[in-house]
Amino acid sequence: MTAKAVLIGPPGSGKTTLGRLLADRLGVGFRDTDTDVEAVAGKPVGDIFVEDGEARFRELEHEAVRRALAEHDGILSLGGGAVLHAETQALLAGHHVVYLQVGLADAVQRVGLASARPLLVLNPRSQLKKLMEERRPVYESLAVHTVVTDKREPEELADEIVEGLPA
Repeated sequence: MTAKAVLIGPPGSGKTTLGRLLADRLGVGFRDTDTDVEAVAGKPVGDIFVEDGEARFRELEHEAVRRALAEHDGILSLGGGAVLHAETQALLAGHHVVYLQVGLADAVQRVGLASARPLLVLNPRSQLKKLMEERRPVYESLAVHTVVTDKREPEELADEIVEGLPA
């Protein structure tokens, strides 16, 4: 089974918002692997990080991505760090991976600095910048299509993604 599109990018890039919009527009399902992780763990992502540690979260995340890629044929949104797992990178080969590229200013505005995102607890702006810089090469290497999201409306971005989808 192959998803119509797999959305990757840092926090604040619009994966969930665009994913839902694309799914509605294409008449397919939407799935978010962070939601899958929360369902399996029985608690929010932030609590998994605090109570079980990042390593455990990453294990759950990889399994959620593996399962979703095998089962889901709609729009799939991956957590921002899911692409760091080497096996996840291999699993994404052959899928229409869309990298939602966002600048720091827009990401900060969308995420909000008082958010409950576990990797952005201390000095959120600095952490987000570091995260984005570290992950950018991975996002770029996996992407079949890159969409710059800064200062653009979700509908416009959805149009661009739909135009880039394979027939």
